[in-house]
Amino acid sequence: VLHLNQKANLPAPVANGKATSGGFESDYYTCDGDGSSVASRVSVDLTGYETLDAPPRYDFYANTEVWGRRRQFRPSLFHLHSDACCICSQIRCMLNIWGVILYLRLPWITAQAGIGMTWVIILLSSTITGITGLSTSAIATNGKVKGGGTYFLISRSLGPELGGSIGLIFAFANAVAVAMHTVGFAETVTDLMRVTVMVDRTNDIRIIGIITVTCLLGISMAGMAWESKAQVLFFIVIMVSFASYIVGTIIPASPEKQSKGFFSYKANIFAANFVPDYRGPGGSFFGMFSIFFPSATGILAGANISGDLKNPAVAIPRGTLLAIFWTTVSYLIISATIGSCVVRDASGVLNDTLSPSSAVEDCVGTACQYGWDFTGCINNKTCVYGIHNYYQSMSLVSAFGPLITAGIFGATLSSALACLVSAPKVFQCLCKDQLYPLIGFFGKSYGKNNEPIRGYLLTYIIAACFILIAELNTIAPIISNFFLCSYALINFSCFHASITNSPGWRPSFRFYSKWLSLLGAICSVVIMFLLTWWAALIAFGVVFILLAYTLYKKPDVNWGSSVQASSYNMALSRCAGLNSVEDHVKNYRPQCLVLTGPPSSRPALVDLVSCFTKDLSLMLCGNVLTDDPSPSVLEKAMSDSHLNWLNKRKAGSFYRGVVAADLQSGVNVLLQGAGLGRVKPNVLIMGFKKDWRSDTPQAAHNYIGVIDAFDLQFGVCVLRMREGLEVSSPSQSHGESLHAYRTSVSIEPEPQHSTQFQKKQGKKTIDVYWLSDDGGLTLLLPYLLTRRKRWAKCKVRVFVGGDAEKKDEQKQEVLELIKKFRLGFHSVEVLPEINQPPQQMNVHQFEKMVSRFRVDTNSKPDSDSGCASQHQEPWMITDQDFEKNKAKSLRQIRLNEVLLDYSREAALIITTMPVGRRGVCPSTLYLAWLDFLSRDLRPPVLLVRGNQENVLTFYCQ
Repeated sequence: VLHLNQKANLPAPVANGKATSGGFESDYYTCDGDGSSVASRVSVDLTGYETLDAPPRYDFYANTEVWGRRRQFRPSLFHLHSDACCICSQIRCMLNIWGVILYLRLPWITAQAGIGMTWVIILLSSTITGITGLSTSAIATNGKVKGGGTYFLISRSLGPELGGSIGLIFAFANAVAVAMHTVGFAETVTDLMRVTVMVDRTNDIRIIGIITVTCLLGISMAGMAWESKAQVLFFIVIMVSFASYIVGTIIPASPEKQSKGFFSYKANIFAANFVPDYRGPGGSFFGMFSIFFPSATGILAGANISGDLKNPAVAIPRGTLLAIFWTTVSYLIISATIGSCVVRDASGVLNDTLSPSSAVEDCVGTACQYGWDFTGCINNKTCVYGIHNYYQSMSLVSAFGPLITAGIFGATLSSALACLVSAPKVFQCLCKDQLYPLIGFFGKSYGKNNEPIRGYLLTYIIAACFILIAELNTIAPIISNFFLCSYALINFSCFHASITNSPGWRPSFRFYSKWLSLLGAICSVVIMFLLTWWAALIAFGVVFILLAYTLYKKPDVNWGSSVQASSYNMALSRCAGLNSVEDHVKNYRPQCLVLTGPPSSRPALVDLVSCFTKDLSLMLCGNVLTDDPSPSVLEKAMSDSHLNWLNKRKAGSFYRGVVAADLQSGVNVLLQGAGLGRVKPNVLIMGFKKDWRSDTPQAAHNYIGVIDAFDLQFGVCVLRMREGLEVSSPSQSHGESLHAYRTSVSIEPEPQHSTQFQKKQGKKTIDVYWLSDDGGLTLLLPYLLTRRKRWAKCKVRVFVGGDAEKKDEQKQEVLELIKKFRLGFHSVEVLPEINQPPQQMNVHQFEKMVSRFRVDTNSKPDSDSGCASQHQEPWMITDQDFEKNKAKSLRQIRLNEVLLDYSREAALIITTMPVGRRGVCPSTLYLAWLDFLSRDLRPPVLLVRGNQENVLTFYCQ
């Protein structure tokens, strides 16, 4: 069943019966677009186009009515033949462009700049508005346009940051524009009431203005039907005034009109008025341009009511461009005709005729050739008539002067009414998007047409406040700059959307150019400063403040803006560009693959790593689900809830989930497949498996297989915390069991648990035990930590092993090396006691720790059963393995004693992680090293091992 747009005044179906046309079933509707009840049926031909054609029906010919059912009428020829919405958009734009400048200032501008330069001013203004019209048409035809007009176009193209800021100031500018046009109307009325004065001229303007805007509010709140009828009435009045003016230029001038400078069409007058004659302090080309340009700022009136148009994608381009064309033609014609008929200066005195005895050579002015001598007032600069002095010159020329006054009323009131309707519509859309606080109250809609009643009242209050200023020249500059700011952003939106080459940019309107749009944006900004530089600064200041607020708040909206497309293009091109750049140690960054499982389950691991990667390098949280691949399992692994949790925590991390048979194979997939080009992980970070003794030996063996990322040139870091990493079970930490990787994704949002890495660390210490040279990663990580505010006050202490006899020399050597690295660490301690044997009690505890995994070879010492058992169970420790690794085992036991002595109160301990030899050190023995090395320590311990390649350098090249 096909439905027409109800906003085109096509209500719901009025009959339950349905007819068939061409095999397509449809409903019957009534249409009240022209005030009458018109019912038609939507039919669809084989081409798929909707029409208003209706098949023959009894109701169309009968004179009787059926009780309880509304009678249906044949659609009118107007509905079938024309696009009323396009006409509505065109009329609205034309009415908003025509204003007081046309009637009261265009003749004066012609006198100042001359006909030639006035045409340049008009064409330059029309060029800017025409380019903006093309850009508006392109944006409006790139998808369905809803209510919100200019704000909707910019926000959905450039995103909420710029769209929200310009939407707010554009709505405010329209509200103030109501006051500007109303004050212009009130000034004209006050001039007509020169004899009758209520209070004084200023207060009379205020009184008349408040009464006028109140009446306009009533028309607006009556609904779009009444407002549209009022606009049509104003349009008719303006067209009649134009006709009266054109007829008046042809009628021969009476002596009274000649005394005021009107002589009908004369070639000499045209030639004299063609060149400029600037007068006064503002007499210049740009001075005249600044006065004329506000008359061209109404091109968005049709776009601002996009929600009330039947087909905005067709109505906005056609109506806007036609309005620009016809208003430009009208400006050119009026400038040429007024400059061909009226001289620049005239006295208005009937006795100032050129007598036969007067010398023609002494007469000044073009009027001398037609028998009039205005030399006296020209020399004394006291002429009160002529296009240089008399603002009502169009009334003088007109066949019937009061029609020009009526045209002034129509132009000012229509523009005020258009702005009074536009501002609430734009503001309503902005309120519904909830980009800014405390404005949602004004977004409520009323009635079938979703009228913003509260927005109307707010606009009325703003307009009334500015009407009290009663000074047109004070209001106009800021409004013009706000409108120009909107033009600049519309043109930039079109350019930006085109330059990104996004597949989603497919406007059906093809007659635009991205480079023309860019030129229009630049010209709009330049003109803003040429008109009023301080008003331009205010406009840009407001835009930047609102932009900063939106960037800070980051509203949760996704409109598919060109900014997103541009970000993708930039990221893709930069990543591809890195392929041609070789890695250099000076540009090394720890790009971390963090085995968090579901990130919300190990927030401490996420927080620590984000401290030295956020805004600096890559962080990728990996999650391995050990299960058979299925749609449900894959959905859990790739769920957006994990990324949403990271974004909410502001971790600056990516997320990647995979499904694999076991942890080790899943991590291998991540190690080999994660990243893009050179933006790929080079450091693997994971939690310590504290439950390795209670878990299955196979799980421990797989865990150590993950640590063997050294084979892929990865650095490896293992984090251990006394309280554990797993928030769901404080006694566990990362890797304690594979069940952590089978965690299902909850529909409810994961909680944001706080960790100690989110707090300010104060003046504690970061103790670095640089016991083996791994390329410098052990030193680089604490340096990156101290660049964060929460770690900035921490003191880094570097501990190294050494000999007691050469302690001072070794300390100085390490200090010099660190100084060359420019790390800023000044505390170095040489620890000869690291090489001492550990306490025997701790040695017994270590032996007890690994006793479960020792191979019993006492029963058959000469057989090879022990070797066979070790081959089948590689995690088992033979006596030979234990003896070969005894020195390293004692070293880890002793190092734990040193850590307990020196680093009990540290904020973080970073120590070099030992490396076990493959085939010689069983996985359980290696895990025992890591466990005993980091046991019973209150501070978090980060075991670090680089891939033995330099990550620090003291060379300039």
